[in-house]
Amino acid sequence: MARSRFAQTTATLRRARDVGPRGVAQRLAARAYRATGAQALDLHLDPADVVGDVPASLPVPAPRPAGGAGQDSPGLTVGWVTSPPAAGSGGHTTLFRMVEGLEARGHTCVVYLYDRHGLDIAQRTAELRRGWPGVRAEVRDARAGISGVDAVVASSWESAHVVLSYGAEPVHRLYFIQDFEPYFYPRGSEYELAAMTYRFPFRRIALGEMVAGCLRSELGQDSDLVPFGCDTRTYHLPKARMPRSGVVLYAKPDVGRRGYLLARLALERFHRTHPDQEIHVYGSPPTGLPFPVTYHGSVTPTALNELYGRVVAGLAMSFTNISLVAEEMLAAGVVPVVNDSPLSRADLPGAYVGWAEPTAEGIAVELAAAVDRPDADAYAVEVAESVTGRSWDLTQELVAQIVEDEVRRGDGA
Repeated sequence: MARSRFAQTTATLRRARDVGPRGVAQRLAARAYRATGAQALDLHLDPADVVGDVPASLPVPAPRPAGGAGQDSPGLTVGWVTSPPAAGSGGHTTLFRMVEGLEARGHTCVVYLYDRHGLDIAQRTAELRRGWPGVRAEVRDARAGISGVDAVVASSWESAHVVLSYGAEPVHRLYFIQDFEPYFYPRGSEYELAAMTYRFPFRRIALGEMVAGCLRSELGQDSDLVPFGCDTRTYHLPKARMPRSGVVLYAKPDVGRRGYLLARLALERFHRTHPDQEIHVYGSPPTGLPFPVTYHGSVTPTALNELYGRVVAGLAMSFTNISLVAEEMLAAGVVPVVNDSPLSRADLPGAYVGWAEPTAEGIAVELAAAVDRPDADAYAVEVAESVTGRSWDLTQELVAQIVEDEVRRGDGA
């Protein structure tokens, strides 16, 4: 028995030596994660707030008529339900652009934040003001109740459940859909809880062809289609031109649909063939990299545009709806290398995109092709010109018109 324990201890120490301190820490953390049931925290929705069934109908107020000839239409009060925003979140940035669009038309907006673990509203309001200073909306806790608004807009599958759980009074309900969120999960509970929300009797607003197409093909649901935009006021060619070199990665290791593992493997291959090309990384801290990188952390949009102005190509991986990063790179003259798929191509202008087979080799080949161009600097100007004039103005206008139409003429069906 003692000999067996000795052998077992020796084997454990040998494994610890082989994996190193980091590996030991990872294994201990994984064991604690399983033992404590911490995986339950991955669900950002309190199970008590999950809707049990798809309602056939919901109470809505009578349509609110617009003003007559020569009269100003009375402003609406519109609620937007979302998770607490984090600096750099593309989904929140797009949503708050829509809020600003309604406010610019004279409407009042209220942002309802939901966090199953509780909220400090003053703190969250300050964070929103810092990150999105153009938003004037009042910030409230959704769990205190959604009331006193003409319309309420869900912005994710979790928030769609929240709208029904905390908004009991008659109201016009809409759903601003930026991605087909069942694809975020393996086929299972979360997949179905997300999919069921697209059958809620809300008016659906699909951002882009990919979302609208998936709603039709997967669930047979129609939607109002609004187009993707691009912030070409922030992202553009830098005034001071310099020779471009290197590549950049937007890293999200904990978000599977952003393809971090494939990107890491591709960059490893790219570095072996192009060791002179600097690899820049921003976003979340990168992990498991066997090659040198320059990590910039979380950067402001202005600083990000400056970084884009220095590099030739960038990785803009996405396995569901296309990332906003891809077109922002184009605007700054960067060749975005994107995993090729019908979902990605649905909404991204493709002439200057490095469409890559979604393998490590395929992605590395597209990165190499971009940096090996002898006319890379001149080509950057051509790349940027391909999205000249793009903006979010039309999307904001269409979303505002849909909300107005739903409140003033909609029947809630």
